[in-house]
Amino acid sequence: MAKASEVKTGNVLRFNGDLVSVEEFLHRTPGNLRAFYQAKMRNVKTGKLVEYRFRTDEEVTICRVETSDYQYLYEDGDFLVVMDNNTFEQYNIPKLLFGPSIKFLKEGMNVVIAFESEEPIMAQTPNTVELEITYTEPAVKGDTSTSALKYATVETGVEIRVPMFVNQGDKVKVDTRTGDYIERVK
Repeated sequence: MAKASEVKTGNVLRFNGDLVSVEEFLHRTPGNLRAFYQAKMRNVKTGKLVEYRFRTDEEVTICRVETSDYQYLYEDGDFLVVMDNNTFEQYNIPKLLFGPSIKFLKEGMNVVIAFESEEPIMAQTPNTVELEITYTEPAVKGDTSTSALKYATVETGVEIRVPMFVNQGDKVKVDTRTGDYIERVK
């Protein structure tokens, strides 16, 4: 157990039985009143934002979280099998932890996973990935005068919008958070 004064932004706490990540932690001293800590915390599993005021001497549980790089191997039902790049141990990680960016994940890519006492609590894909266009309609001459976009299917099966000059077989860089086209890769 630690005092509330030892908490820092970025820590993971056990709060009301749930794991929460501290996003903002401010020390307040209002006028004649006692000082307190104002915390904004995000529930790790549900993503819900929680606000709470801690007394300065209140005890909290700071969890030990280990974050490391893993290589994505294959999909197994509701789990993704990943391998530790250092020890070559394999782990089953629930797909829910990756969120919507999982659709851009390709076998062999590196992902970042955080564990709290042998339980995976957070998973993150790379911010950008390079994928090959497997299908797109050819551009019609005259349509390229404006910044028009067309639909294209990438090698993971996801459909994205790309500029008219992108053709089938080209490699493109895609933002995994939004699904937007960034640039064509040479």
